[in-house]
Amino acid sequence: MNPLHPKYLALLVAFLCVAAAVVPGQRRDFLTENEIEIIRNAQDIDERVLVLTRMIDRRFNVLGINVNGCKDAAKTSDTWGELPEGTRVQLFNDIKKILQKAVDDIDNLAANPNAAPIRDKGDKRAKKDPGRFAVAVRELGTAANRYRPVLADEVDRSKDEVERGAMIYTIELCDQIIEAVGKLPPEEKKGKN
Repeated sequence: MNPLHPKYLALLVAFLCVAAAVVPGQRRDFLTENEIEIIRNAQDIDERVLVLTRMIDRRFNVLGINVNGCKDAAKTSDTWGELPEGTRVQLFNDIKKILQKAVDDIDNLAANPNAAPIRDKGDKRAKKDPGRFAVAVRELGTAANRYRPVLADEVDRSKDEVERGAMIYTIELCDQIIEAVGKLPPEEKKGKN
């Protein structure tokens, strides 16, 4: 069997054509490189939720939609980098995935409380540790309350089914988050820890 046999050569050419066609269609990451690094550094759940909601605010800003979020969501910086780019469908999918990540991170910590960073009692941050979970849930609830009405308006305006699907899923996430905040013990709802 000669490796240069026309049959093998044809298979190799077909494989290379398929491989070359796949490269332009590679999946787009829903976070920028800078954002990935920011998440890595935000180990406390309350800090992580804040950076994730800021990432969502940035995408709404790029879409030209005001969600009364972070005041500097429209700015680039050395830490945050350039504003995210993408089509409307891509940006709404990013929002959905980032919000889902925030929910997953909270759910993971609820299921495994020992996953939270452990600090020495002398560490200044250790004092906040017992209340971080409730703070994170409340912060995410505040964001969900900001996002939900805006998404509901956008769903009514959108003609693209994929875009509408991403928004409807995100609205459902917002509803779940708002419901979860309602289940916090009263002292945690108010922020008393």
